[in-house]
Amino acid sequence: MKELAGRLTALDPDAGVAVQVIAYFDRLAESRAGVEALVRGAAVLAGVPARLVDADRRVRVRVDTDGTRRDTDLPPDPAWPCAPLVPGGAPALWLERTEAAAPSVVDAVILERAAGAVRLVLDRTRGRAPLDDPALVETVLDATAPEAARLHAARGLGLDLGGRARAVAALDGRPLIVTDAHPVTGRRTTDRLGVGPAVPVLDLPRSWAAARTALRFTANGTEQDPGQPVVYADELGGIALLAGLVQPGDEPPPDVHAVEAAAAAAPWMLATLHAVAVTASLRAAAAEVNVHHSTLQDRLTHAEHLLGWPVRTPQGRFRLQLALTMRHLARP
Repeated sequence: MKELAGRLTALDPDAGVAVQVIAYFDRLAESRAGVEALVRGAAVLAGVPARLVDADRRVRVRVDTDGTRRDTDLPPDPAWPCAPLVPGGAPALWLERTEAAAPSVVDAVILERAAGAVRLVLDRTRGRAPLDDPALVETVLDATAPEAARLHAARGLGLDLGGRARAVAALDGRPLIVTDAHPVTGRRTTDRLGVGPAVPVLDLPRSWAAARTALRFTANGTEQDPGQPVVYADELGGIALLAGLVQPGDEPPPDVHAVEAAAAAAPWMLATLHAVAVTASLRAAAAEVNVHHSTLQDRLTHAEHLLGWPVRTPQGRFRLQLALTMRHLARP
């Protein structure tokens, strides 16, 4: 490589320097140099400060021409020579060359080789998949996995080890991890999701257990399965204790049988009972199901006859709320 660089330099000085740049970054890559060393190499070779900004993986490195790291929060100048870490991506590596001049071949080679080497290091040490690599997510949420393994997986997912995150349980069984910066919504309009509490990264197995419990309280949000499709575990409070008392596959409590029998008698029954259980007044319940107040009263008279208890008293309404909740918990 040195002989080739010497011959090229005699023909074209820029070509000779470009070959030397390629050889330099190849040596750094072979020695498994870190990100800062690669940015330092770009700065020294270019003779101007070099800067790396990867917002997705929270990496910021700036190195002066003397090799000293001096980070800054000031945004890069769009006029500086730059390169993305992936083809077609946003600029991530800059050479702070301020003088107005034609683009340099050497600068282009420095940026291309440095960006490629930086990408390999970040992919190896911080990962690219944002919180959705199934194997890493499974490890982070596994309470039986060693702490070192869970920390390694969390780093691979790009999680902030000093921050907080939530585990999310879905019907398809595939777990998710979200940070406080990303709101939890269904991936489709029919998704049912249980969301665990926000906890430190090493406590995510606890959040995962709570998320699976919360999932059992969700509903499809239809007339035949009214309720919330997304339930947060930390909003359940003491109601979460019901999950330990009513198990799928066990004989449902008598009040659940009564609700099922009533639902079989009229197609409007479940939506009407749900509206009564979750709204503040009967007029609000009538508006929820889009019927006149007098029509709602007639429906509730029929429902109370089928259920065997009143639903317009505080005690009866509370009993109805429990029955509808246990109905969700009892299903497979």
